[in-house]
Amino acid sequence: MKRVAIQGGVGAYHEIAAREYFKGEELEIVPCSTFKDIFIEAEKDPDLIGIMAIENTIAGSLLQNHDLLKLNKLQIAGEQKQRISHSLAVLPGVKIDEVQEVMSHPMALMQCEEFLDTLTGIKIVEHDDTALAARDIKEKNMRSTAAICSSLAAKIYGLDILAEGIETNKRNFTRFLILAKGDMLREVQKENNINKSSLVFILPHNEGSLSKVLSVLSFYGINLTRIQSLPIVGREWEYQFYIDLTFSDYNRYKQSIDAIMPLISNLKVLGEYREEKHKMNQDQ
Repeated sequence: MKRVAIQGGVGAYHEIAAREYFKGEELEIVPCSTFKDIFIEAEKDPDLIGIMAIENTIAGSLLQNHDLLKLNKLQIAGEQKQRISHSLAVLPGVKIDEVQEVMSHPMALMQCEEFLDTLTGIKIVEHDDTALAARDIKEKNMRSTAAICSSLAAKIYGLDILAEGIETNKRNFTRFLILAKGDMLREVQKENNINKSSLVFILPHNEGSLSKVLSVLSFYGINLTRIQSLPIVGREWEYQFYIDLTFSDYNRYKQSIDAIMPLISNLKVLGEYREEKHKMNQDQ
């Protein structure tokens, strides 16, 4: 049985993504209060797998999670691009006209603004986690409160679903990273299919420094799929760059990394893994 640490409570979207990635396998879910706690728990158990959201098609990048990858030992072993569909859930028997407030994570509330605008006189309450909002409603018998959560969370905590698919944009996907180290990294990594990598490095504060790196990668046939810059604390106006690369030839990829080394500093390979080919245009 694989143990997988998630941010949030049982029934959170992190759990849904983990079960989709490891479909058919038996999992023990380890809930963590924060993303940082995933890495703390992994220090205690070398076989623990983590899963962490890194970007969303609507909200963009989760910037704080980039530094967690850089500063800790877990490496990216895979990815899962998951369709996020929200439900409005209440205690059994509660009707929509009895709901006085809606509670959820700020991101989920933002993603359901159009639906919430149809509910008159409703108070919006922010919560740390979608699944834990559902749990609180159950445990505290909050009959006038509804949660925006996954249908899995509603089922786990015995809530009725009043409305499904209430997110404004149906093309709402989150990309989750599967994290591991040591022997577990190799087990999860699916080494024979590696065609993607994630890197972080620092560039000199010179004109054209990024352009030179991108030109070298292009020469070797490497595709840049994502780039994110973040400031370096304590070094004003200097930045570190997080990039995702895809490639069809692993040896050419390794050659490209050797070729950009004179142009960059403080390179860290955050992971080499298989690109997830989820069809983003499909509703689920």
